[in-house]
Amino acid sequence: MFNLVTRVQTAGNQALTASMVVTGFVILLTLLQLAQDNVWGISTTSITNIQPTSSIKRSSQYGSVNRKPKENSKIQFDLDADLTPLFNWNTKQVFVYLTAEYPGKSEGSSNKVTYWDKIIKSKDEAKLHYVNQRSKYSVWDVEKSFRGRNATVRLEWNIQPHVGPLIYGSTETTGNFQFLRNE
Repeated sequence: MFNLVTRVQTAGNQALTASMVVTGFVILLTLLQLAQDNVWGISTTSITNIQPTSSIKRSSQYGSVNRKPKENSKIQFDLDADLTPLFNWNTKQVFVYLTAEYPGKSEGSSNKVTYWDKIIKSKDEAKLHYVNQRSKYSVWDVEKSFRGRNATVRLEWNIQPHVGPLIYGSTETTGNFQFLRNE
């Protein structure tokens, strides 16, 4: 009963249990530190001067199907954000992205698109200051036109830790604009 296989299995199980306990402690400590730094309530962000532009594209790269024209949207914006509280000893990198949410075609539905993103690898890079920044992505809707719909812009983030699950959140500051159509 007390052969070599049983002893190796017992030692392996104890090592695995100990590593799981340490990992759980690291995750709990990280979440407590983030809560203490109030990262889910970051209000040091400013999203201003949002200027939407739209154009009609006939390419399948821009959402067109069977060469039927499709309206695409881009924005230009100013952004000031201090995301240094998102960094602690367990943060590998932070993925930030600017999203716009606007009402959908059916009652009560909404659409959410990403216009811009950035990977921040250190606390030194966590202070963002952009003036007249152009969106990284051209977006299109499942409907034919964005025209006349109001959108709420929000800076969202995703902490990628060394140990533990991904942690999502957004800043409290939002910006608004109305989709226009340039022809």
